[in-house]
Amino acid sequence: MLINMKEMLAIANKNHFAVGAFNATESSLFRSVVEEAQDAPAIVQVAPGEFEFATKEFYTYVRERLAGSRVPFVLHLDHGKSVEQCMKAIQAGFTSVMLDGSELPYEENVSLTKEMSGLAHMVDVSVEGEIGTIGVMSNSEEGGVEHVTYTNPEDVVDFVTKTGVDCLAIAIGTAHGIYPKGFVLELLEKIQAVSPVPLVLHGGSNNPDEEIREACRIGIRKVNISSDFKYAFFKKVNQVIEETGGFIPAKVLNPGIEDAKQVIREKMELFGSLGKAGLYR
Repeated sequence: MLINMKEMLAIANKNHFAVGAFNATESSLFRSVVEEAQDAPAIVQVAPGEFEFATKEFYTYVRERLAGSRVPFVLHLDHGKSVEQCMKAIQAGFTSVMLDGSELPYEENVSLTKEMSGLAHMVDVSVEGEIGTIGVMSNSEEGGVEHVTYTNPEDVVDFVTKTGVDCLAIAIGTAHGIYPKGFVLELLEKIQAVSPVPLVLHGGSNNPDEEIREACRIGIRKVNISSDFKYAFFKKVNQVIEETGGFIPAKVLNPGIEDAKQVIREKMELFGSLGKAGLYR
């Protein structure tokens, strides 16, 4: 079942859980997500650079498999920096896009995100926006900045009203990549109190479980995970190659898929989404 982000997060918001969004750049990582999501809704997402690497033809296969599943999925472009990047994803069948204008001056971010929302909504595609900036680590492909700008709660209603976004990524101290530092839950509470749309947490990999669980309790409804499950996959693949000298894909890649699936399931349990697929039927 392939739905858009607005539909996905409306049910998550009503039932007080978060949905994991996993960056799947190639078939083994994609299989890890779709095979583990047997009883939980999930979001398959990709950054623009990953989209170009995998090619739109790969995401034709991804879309077909997600559409045929009994489990609800969203196919989402993460961190699109331009209308053109987002439109490429829409033309490839994505049901949700992010227009990330967070590094632009505020009014430019509003203008660009509003333009994207107008275009996407005409074809029932959801739009995620962002105010504030997410940090970046050297092991990330999702972008970000060296110096984080926290989301100002006073901007939230204005931004959502002017742009028409369906969900909002906020900056409360996280970074893309493996990032063990904490973030500001008090700020999240202030943002949640005023936000008209579901909130998104970027940079969720490797933060302490209790912080993530508490963020979901407060009101985060989408958590982006990339580095954690990719690291588990490639660590295992590398171990198998070193120990066996093998190169047969099934023997080398399947153990990596299983380790990645274990991380994905742990994240779904943390977000409270396990067993929630039936809510969408």
